Amino acid sequence: MDLDAYTAAHRAEWDRLADLGAQRSLSGAQADELIGLYQAGATHLSAVKTTAGSTVHGDRLSVLLARARLRFTGAGTNVLSRVPRFFVHQLPAALYRLRWLTLAVAVVTIVVASLYAAWALGNPQVLANFGSDADLAQLANHDFVDYYSENPAASFASQVWTNNAWVAAQCIAFGIVGVYVPYVILQNAQNIGVSAAVLFAHDQGDTFFLYILPHGLLELTAIFVAAAGGLRIFWAWIVPGARTRGQALAEDARALFTVAIGLVFVLLVSGVIEGFVTPAPWPWPVKIGIGACALAAFLAYMLILGRRASRAGETGDLTEFEAGARRIYAG
Repeated sequence: MDLDAYTAAHRAEWDRLADLGAQRSLSGAQADELIGLYQAGATHLSAVKTTAGSTVHGDRLSVLLARARLRFTGAGTNVLSRVPRFFVHQLPAALYRLRWLTLAVAVVTIVVASLYAAWALGNPQVLANFGSDADLAQLANHDFVDYYSENPAASFASQVWTNNAWVAAQCIAFGIVGVYVPYVILQNAQNIGVSAAVLFAHDQGDTFFLYILPHGLLELTAIFVAAAGGLRIFWAWIVPGARTRGQALAEDARALFTVAIGLVFVLLVSGVIEGFVTPAPWPWPVKIGIGACALAAFLAYMLILGRRASRAGETGDLTEFEAGARRIYAG
């Protein structure tokens, strides 16, 4: 192929492609012409690349084709412009959908933890399985409290934040398997029950609540929400309703993964409270009040703003354009 002759033969088409690709608006006829020129230009570029490899003419044509493609496919929206919609509409709507399941997870956790604590307190042999008397006394009188202040506040807050955020993400990501979330719920309840039993057995029950409540109100609620999200995804797979199983799983997984992102920020707040407020030498009503205010703010965001977003038709899922086709058709 004589590249110069080939370029000269198609220069008028390429120039017209450049003109249409640069226009702000196109008429119907111009849009049809642009698509035709784009298809022809793609054929020309293939011929140039096959024959001559990378050339100046081929690179220019490639740029023109890319610009033309944007005219009839559109460009993605600016990520920053989507941030307000995410926090004002998508996230609260997704949280609102989980309100009753979150409450159920919280009730199950509290009941199981209470039963486990009562069982351990009523049976010294059970409590002895968790350590010797000296070890349990050390935990109740020193280690439980020292845990919150033995490391610098900033590094401790960062550590508990990343750990809790990872657990929350796993609850949602692995919720589809069905057994992971119940395992996390029961393990969490068991840990709470055992800790409570050890401290109550050594007359430190007030210490247990005073050191758990400031950060635990928000932290545990966030974990309950994550567990509810994982269970909801599993339920969408098992009982898709009028949707196909693939549609139900895709829609709920997209919507509820926004919850995992949102909980990162919620757990950051609880981590800051745990690192800086819980071990602080402040009056306990002040520390517990800070935790209660943080929980109240989250519940208001979840229930009040979430209810408003839900009534506006939001589900937490992507828009129809962002999500793409829901079903494959043979045409």
